[in-house]
Amino acid sequence: MSLSMSGFFDKGKKTRREQFLAEMDQVVPWARLCAVIEPHYPKGSPRGGRPPLPLERMFRIYCLQQWYNLSDPGAEEALYDSITMRQFAGVTTDADVIPDETSILNFRRLLEKHHLTEQVFAEINAHLSERGLIVGKGTIVDATIIDAPSSTKNAQQKRDPEMHQTRKGKQWYFGMKVHTGTDTDSGLVHTVCATAANVADVNMLGELLHGDEDSLHADSAYHSKALKAAAEASGIAFNVNQRGSKHRPLTNAQRARNRRLSRVRATVEHPFLVVKRLWGHARVRYRGIRKNLAQMHTLFGLANLFRMRQRLMTT
Repeated sequence: MSLSMSGFFDKGKKTRREQFLAEMDQVVPWARLCAVIEPHYPKGSPRGGRPPLPLERMFRIYCLQQWYNLSDPGAEEALYDSITMRQFAGVTTDADVIPDETSILNFRRLLEKHHLTEQVFAEINAHLSERGLIVGKGTIVDATIIDAPSSTKNAQQKRDPEMHQTRKGKQWYFGMKVHTGTDTDSGLVHTVCATAANVADVNMLGELLHGDEDSLHADSAYHSKALKAAAEASGIAFNVNQRGSKHRPLTNAQRARNRRLSRVRATVEHPFLVVKRLWGHARVRYRGIRKNLAQMHTLFGLANLFRMRQRLMTT
């Protein structure tokens, strides 16, 4: 094999993958996040045997799975295939071991078992808050549908019982909903919840507030007189789009107000863009709400870092 094929040469240009991974390598607080996982990570047996792989290497591979929408076998193959991914994961010499798909699976299950992705998400937000990037004065709430396979051509011959179908406009969907609470000033997600797709958005409103808001922004799905009265009684500005009906359409003033509020509320769509479009997670990978919610905590935490990467690299 020539040096040009092996990658040990000066290309003169960085690929988009190399540039992206270099930026994320710089902005992700690796030591801080690994410290969250370390108490639960295997330490190795005093009797000998194969020692566990380095924790940071496994966590870096787990992040690669999220950014490139890789399955456990797909992550192993990508490491063998891509020099850039191997270097990012810390596999730089012949002595460094590339974990097999079972090791990658076991690491993911470790995170799910001990609810570590939720703690990682909280630690990322604490890191951003310390940098002054999450202000926390107002919250925008919204939800997005993540599709699930509707086919029954599987071993159980049935759909995932925890998923459900719902209608949005004239289109039917089957899957789950991810509900988020987003900071109005920074546009960063501070709360993530998940339900079946048929759960009404307004039912999850209480779970998405951190408790110190001075304003609430949402679309018309969250509008009700009772919620408005409760918000105003708590001193929270109720900036929720009003909803018309067939017999009582919105006035011109109400439409103008909705447009004005929507300019602020549009920020809530940016994290969905990153997770569902840039990173390709528009479809669930696992069965059940719990496993997919664990992944969503990681995805939205990494999305917060990705969206603030330029400011983080300059501070």
